[in-house]
This record gives sequence, C-alpha cells and structure tokens, in this order.
Amino acid sequence: GYLDEQQFLQLEDLQDDANPNFVEEIVTLFYKDSHRLFHNIEQALKSKPIDFTKLDNYMHQFRGSNSSIGAMKVKNECNQFKEFCLAGNAEGCIRAFQRVKQEHETLRMQLETYFKVLIIYNF
Repeated sequence: GYLDEQQFLQLEDLQDDANPNFVEEIVTLFYKDSHRLFHNIEQALKSKPIDFTKLDNYMHQFRGSNSSIGAMKVKNECNQFKEFCLAGNAEGCIRAFQRVKQEHETLRMQLETYFKVLIIYNF
C-alpha cells in the first residue's frame, strides 16, 4: 500500500544487465534529494513570516520525487500539506509535514526490506 505497484514495476523494468542496480540508485537519489528538501521545508517553516509560496514549491518538488518512484502514501500526505499551504495555515503545515516525514520513514523501512529480500533472492 505504500507504493504504486505499476510505477515501481516500470522502474524495475528499466533495470537490466547493463544497469543492474538501477532501482537502488534511483531510490538512493530519491532519499538524498528528500533530505535536502526536508531541510529546506524545515527552514521555511521556521521563517517569520512563512512564505507559503516557497513552502509549496519545495513540497511540490518533493511530491514529484515521490511520484517518480510511486510513493503513494507519502504523496497523499504531501497533498494535505499543499492544502494547508494554500489556506495559509502554518500549524496545519507543521502537522502535515510531521505526517509526511513519518510516511517517508515508513517507506524507507519498506524499501530496505525490499532490497534485503532482493539480495537474498539473487544469491
């Protein structure tokens, strides 16, 4: 339920003998980019007054990254965050961002399990 199976299968289909670690590389880049965007969002949430347009732009980038790997639950929480940004609701943004980070961490654990199983399967 954390990943759009079709989207993730499309990533797996791009993996071949010439690029055997493609999915792992994409996921690694996703998490590096997520770390950068989380930092930007946290800084934007601390600024006074909050620039909701900037905050929404950061979350838009993050939501796009999630869509690229099929992270459905995280993407859904990003949509909630966007609604709070549009309403200019700082407290709502802060609560939604906590849920985004929680779903992001849960996804990370799921993907770690996936890669561990993949390694075992390939040996």
